Amino acid sequence: MTDRELIVFMQNWFERLMERFDRIERHLEKMAVKEKLLEGERLLDNQDVCQLLNVSKRTLQRYRSSGELPYQMIYHKTFYKESDVEAFIKANFAKGENPEED
Repeated sequence: MTDRELIVFMQNWFERLMERFDRIERHLEKMAVKEKLLEGERLLDNQDVCQLLNVSKRTLQRYRSSGELPYQMIYHKTFYKESDVEAFIKANFAKGENPEED
């Protein structure tokens, strides 16, 4: 392969690589726009809420079953309004007070 052929090959390879990066970037931008919303409010799925509350899926189900944490079923998938989760956290989790400091 001559130097000229090598340069042309590398230019073509680089252009294809840049086209792939552009496609990936467009795809990521579309994904960012598709945030789950209900009535303008952000929705969280089971995994999101389990991580926020640091609880298991079973504990999260117990919160749902007892009515402590409101939820929505959309296409057989469970979602929680972000405001409901925030209210649940405020109502049920201590704010880090230390009872020994009196």
